[in-house]
Amino acid sequence: MPTVKPVGAQGMTRRGLVGAALAVGVGVPMGIAGRATAATADSGPVRLTLPRPTGPYRVGTVPLHLVDRSRPEPLAGPGRYRELMVSIWYPARDVRRYPLAPWMTAASMRTLLQSAGFDPDAVLAPLTAGHAGAPVRHSGRRLPVVLYSHGAGSHRSDTTIVVQELASHGYVVVTVDHTYDGFSEFPDGRVTVQEEDFDSTPWTYTRDVRFVLDQIADLAAGTNPDVDHAALPAGLGAALDLSRIGMFGWSKGGTATALTMGTDQRIRAGLSLDGPMVSQPMPTADLYRPFMLMTAAYTQAAEPAVAEFFTHLRGWRLNIQAAEALHSSYGDNQWLIPQLARVIGMSDEELVGLIGNLDPARAVRIGQAYPLAFFDLHLRHRGGRLLSGPSRAFPEVAFIP
Repeated sequence: MPTVKPVGAQGMTRRGLVGAALAVGVGVPMGIAGRATAATADSGPVRLTLPRPTGPYRVGTVPLHLVDRSRPEPLAGPGRYRELMVSIWYPARDVRRYPLAPWMTAASMRTLLQSAGFDPDAVLAPLTAGHAGAPVRHSGRRLPVVLYSHGAGSHRSDTTIVVQELASHGYVVVTVDHTYDGFSEFPDGRVTVQEEDFDSTPWTYTRDVRFVLDQIADLAAGTNPDVDHAALPAGLGAALDLSRIGMFGWSKGGTATALTMGTDQRIRAGLSLDGPMVSQPMPTADLYRPFMLMTAAYTQAAEPAVAEFFTHLRGWRLNIQAAEALHSSYGDNQWLIPQLARVIGMSDEELVGLIGNLDPARAVRIGQAYPLAFFDLHLRHRGGRLLSGPSRAFPEVAFIP
């Protein structure tokens, strides 16, 4: 099958990739090792890394190829329907025989690098903590489920640090690629990218997520929703607790989280990572279920739609914000872009201009701790102290009324 032409394949500079990433939500394809060095002609491509999760459990992951036959997809061709790639992350056992999954597929990585003017073979995608296809670890009680929706022009891996953190603490996390609004690869080798001809809105994301919820319900009932009948990890369907479902998203995905909660009672708790809350129609339904905002660029003070949305939260609600945080600071970019800076020789001043002054290691800890505390409180009914007020452990995190 042909590869879809990459968006912006002509004329985008390397630094242009970083600017575009921050503008539209693309996770720059550079995992960062704390001490990693730039690639050289002699050493070959660098295998970049992500920080490890802190939970007590090993992590497994598996992709699913889903087709929504209720939604024709003209952009894909006559007689084609909406196709989605998702990944399921979960606590795993007996992982030794199962390899670590990459942050992005090789073809998606090459497409993104090449579209930005990089040598597509210059670096190797980082490996995640997820062991591909490992059997599920659970002690008899089903596990809470959390869905993730990415930012515009991005991909389902853009907040892997948070995703694998949740999985390491006993959650099943389902990440969704919103096809034609970012980078995705299908099992037959097709690589899709953001398409200008595709009218993608936060409501498109919501329709995607609600369809994925239906497929997860089928999986929990004992069927395999993968259209290619790919093998599933042992114990996956039996591990899903559909009475405890949460959702979070970054940027456009944060807005989609609000919209999904307003239209689907299955989502019990929602978290937005700096979502602008702008859509047509707007997310104006009153919500009586827990919702938390982690704001940065789209604050209540700066974005009227965010302030308006906050007034519609009638149940448990919270708005926190890290000092010096930028739009991408709560996802992988804050950890990834410094490594990109080393690879391309970016100056310290330029780097600060892109990621601000929030230390990447602190951003990782914030991104691991606060989403976990939120879902622990509202899906497991435990803990919550971190969310009760400012913490000495996180002095940079403010509570916004």
